[in-house]
Amino acid sequence: MNRKLLNLAIIVLAVCTSQAFGQTRSRNTAPAPAGLLASLPESDAVVQVKVRQLLSDALPRIFANNSAKLAEVNASIENFKTKTGLDPRMFEQLALGFRFDYPAEGVTKAQTIALVNGSFSPAAMVAAGRVASNGNYREDKYQGKTIYIFRLDENIRLLGMFDVRISELAAAPLDANVLAIGDPTGVRAAIDASRLRKRANAELIALASRDPNAIIGFGGNVTEQLIRNLDIGNAPIAADLSKLRQFYGSVGTTETDLELFLAARAVDADAARNLGDTLEGLKQFGALFVGRLSGARGVLAKSALANLKIVTTANELQIRTAVAQADVGPLVGGN
Repeated sequence: MNRKLLNLAIIVLAVCTSQAFGQTRSRNTAPAPAGLLASLPESDAVVQVKVRQLLSDALPRIFANNSAKLAEVNASIENFKTKTGLDPRMFEQLALGFRFDYPAEGVTKAQTIALVNGSFSPAAMVAAGRVASNGNYREDKYQGKTIYIFRLDENIRLLGMFDVRISELAAAPLDANVLAIGDPTGVRAAIDASRLRKRANAELIALASRDPNAIIGFGGNVTEQLIRNLDIGNAPIAADLSKLRQFYGSVGTTETDLELFLAARAVDADAARNLGDTLEGLKQFGALFVGRLSGARGVLAKSALANLKIVTTANELQIRTAVAQADVGPLVGGN
């Protein structure tokens, strides 16, 4: 899959969710504006993130004992702001849309578009980006909107753990409260959707919103070509996965745990049951493998496997697991 196009989703999510650390001023507690997912252009998969809830509930607990990593997180945020002028500290809600394309056999490209809103002026943020880029940007006019395309051409280190390379980052205010970020093609699609008031992705939005209490929700369609291009490396498993048609899930929190739910809808009940049997077998095999892991990675893997539940209902396969939030921080921090 084209990593450069997918990097945008990683960047926006990472800078949005990691920005809380070191920020002590009070925040507006009003609910984030609704309907951000509905403003996405037609997509093959969608993701929604309740940034405010993520910041206040999960991440402070995960990183509470990792002060060195918090410093790296804050540094990466400031670097992103310096390079683009976009201040993720002001974001409240994030919606991601992915559109897959298959230009050749075995090749999958993803066009990614991110919409963000919050207590900020999208126009002011873009203006700040123009200043921060020191003129290293261009402007495109489209459907009465101005798209600002920033030329970065550098690696940005996220969360102190991994580097991603950003070539171009396009941004355009859709209205007084929503900023579209992505590649130029994706931003144009977002402008079209906002201009035509076309509400796409109704079924995917319903899947991504199944759990109203989740901090992250997602839903997507699956095609046989997408599975083929993933190159699973195991023919029987690939055959089972090729019978999937949709997936959805969520990430939530309790007082102590992170909870993951993932569901996959197959073409029929037999296909779902076969995939469930395969996963049960892999679960047993996995118990042998994770037993060899040590340190924070071993603790987290053993916990996730011990709490793993696999259930098949009609043509739907459901997977649930939970891990202690305190177990996640040491692994993320690399300590």
